Amino acid sequence: MDNKQKGALFDLDGVLIDSETLYTRFWAEVGPRYGQTSPTFALDIKGTTLTDILTTYFPDPQHQREITDLVHEAENHLEYPVFEGVKEFLDQLTQEGYRMAIVTSSDNTKMEYLFARQPWMRNRFDAVITGSMVRNSKPDPEGYLLAAEKIGCEPGNCYVFEDSFQGLEAGHRAGATVIALATTNTRESLHGKGSLIIDGFKGLELSQLPKI
Repeated sequence: MDNKQKGALFDLDGVLIDSETLYTRFWAEVGPRYGQTSPTFALDIKGTTLTDILTTYFPDPQHQREITDLVHEAENHLEYPVFEGVKEFLDQLTQEGYRMAIVTSSDNTKMEYLFARQPWMRNRFDAVITGSMVRNSKPDPEGYLLAAEKIGCEPGNCYVFEDSFQGLEAGHRAGATVIALATTNTRESLHGKGSLIIDGFKGLELSQLPKI
């Protein structure tokens, strides 16, 4: 391994945590209740912070408060199952000296619920960037640029692991090497959106990734 510090930046939902199906179901129910009738609404907002979702789609302050409460209530009851192979892959990265960060559109309240269910994750990463810490949602690269800075890596020396179209674009715009996970979208739809498309972390070897 050369002497440049390398990093691995992970989206959370649909990448580390198997929760995207639950969020899709949640927004498919809540969106129409508050006037969002588009059949693709739940997909369109993937990778977007709650603040941006509320501002863009639910401008009524009362609706914003109600939806925020509904989101946090749902998140408080999630189990946050970790995808198979995640811990083993993180171990590989640690052994090779990578620094690691989570970059999520979730807010700090949701992260506390997550750490209560998965306490090992709190100190497993060198930085956690939440939607509460950035001004601009994905596909803006702000979150990934901030994460790279926090872990002391140049963005070009980092992998970004993402499942959503917005997140994949954010990783590219940050200048990282982007790995697309076919956990939320099909492999066909991810064609050309990552340097590598993977189904998940089970059995994944670091040597299989493009060099950075």
